[in-house]
Amino acid sequence: QVHLSESGGGSVQAGGSLRLSCVASIDLRGNYCMGWFRQAPGKGPEGVAAIDSDGSIIYADSVKGRFTISKDYAENTLHLQMDSLVPEDTASYTCAAAPTQRDLAPGGGTWGQGTQVTVSS
Repeated sequence: QVHLSESGGGSVQAGGSLRLSCVASIDLRGNYCMGWFRQAPGKGPEGVAAIDSDGSIIYADSVKGRFTISKDYAENTLHLQMDSLVPEDTASYTCAAAPTQRDLAPGGGTWGQGTQVTVSS
């Protein structure tokens, strides 16, 4: 059983930064692909970033150069460093884990409860 718990959301002005954390019940060195999704009011879930078990990383075009996904193996925690935030980043951010990258999508894998990020102009 995989358990995920997100934290670190909040309100920030445009241009500011936030660091999201996702504490996992699994060993992050194991065979899991993990990532972050977000959902704004009235919109469907959007993939933000993912890191596979082999260390490969992908980002959505909208966040490339601004967001960084990483693993803290000592604390079994997935992080999302978000810099140069813009109002369009406002959404509920959710951590997810799945056996493979192709399974890391809405309806697949294990998902946390989400943490709210609000960016004001």
